[in-house]
Amino acid sequence: MSQVAQGGGAAAVPASSAFPVRRRRKFNYQSVLGTLPMIITAIGVFVICIIFSVIWSFTNSKVFPNFNFVGLAQYQRLWTTDRWLISVQNVVIFGALSMVFGMVFGYLLAVFMDQRIKQEDLFRSIFLYPFAMSLVVTGLVWQWMFDPNLGIQAAVRQIGWTSFSLAPLVNKETALYGVVLGGLWNGVGVTMAIMLAGLRGVDAEIWKAAKVDGIPTWKTYLFIVLPMMRGAIATAFILQLTGVVRVFDIVIAMTQGGPGISTQVPAIYVIQHITDRANVGQGMAAATMMLLPVLLLIVVQGLLQWNAKRKQGRA
Repeated sequence: MSQVAQGGGAAAVPASSAFPVRRRRKFNYQSVLGTLPMIITAIGVFVICIIFSVIWSFTNSKVFPNFNFVGLAQYQRLWTTDRWLISVQNVVIFGALSMVFGMVFGYLLAVFMDQRIKQEDLFRSIFLYPFAMSLVVTGLVWQWMFDPNLGIQAAVRQIGWTSFSLAPLVNKETALYGVVLGGLWNGVGVTMAIMLAGLRGVDAEIWKAAKVDGIPTWKTYLFIVLPMMRGAIATAFILQLTGVVRVFDIVIAMTQGGPGISTQVPAIYVIQHITDRANVGQGMAAATMMLLPVLLLIVVQGLLQWNAKRKQGRA
């Protein structure tokens, strides 16, 4: 009788414990109200403006935008203009050099910081300080440093080395490389910080296993740890790529696109045609072409994330 009672007691499980009732989440009106201005700004400034920019690129808009469509005429003119072709060439060279050297020096600085050096916070602040500065200020500083009459060249010659020459900005062949140096000084610190975060995220057991196997430290950093930092590398790469596409401030501050058009970049081409040259349609066509690499990057990143989630689902 007692067993039956015990069995009956065990079977009589409260419904609330066997099937927990899901509570409806309350709609958080405060969070929506708090983010509403940002949502309106994002939609109004970015989405709508981008749509109208693309539309106006198919028109013959001059001083003010209009809707007199001319098909692909603006794009045909764009890709037959020497100034635009040189701008694209310059931004490709600038981007390739900036991204390669930025990633390399950023990783080397991160490895240096990963040695648990003394005053690490001080060194991190020093390396990150240029990124906190305005690109205009950075450009003006480097313009002064490369000035043959006031900068490094003049200082070294005053010491006694009269044949020393360091004035890349006055030469059409070297001006772009001077701008690259200024851009590297400004951006390598944030790459270092991203890489350092990736290094600190590597499991300590990896380092122990490498030491047990007798693998040199430099090989561990290069062949074992670096491939494991895909997230940090992708973040630094995307950040640098977006900076290259929209580069403008530092070029204006250092060279204003000169000498001649040797350092002209697409952003300068866009601004000049919308303002100085009063050709909104041509400027919008150039702006649309600048938008394509960013859209392509977003699509590729989305596909990679979707593929990774699909593989995790299968596993």
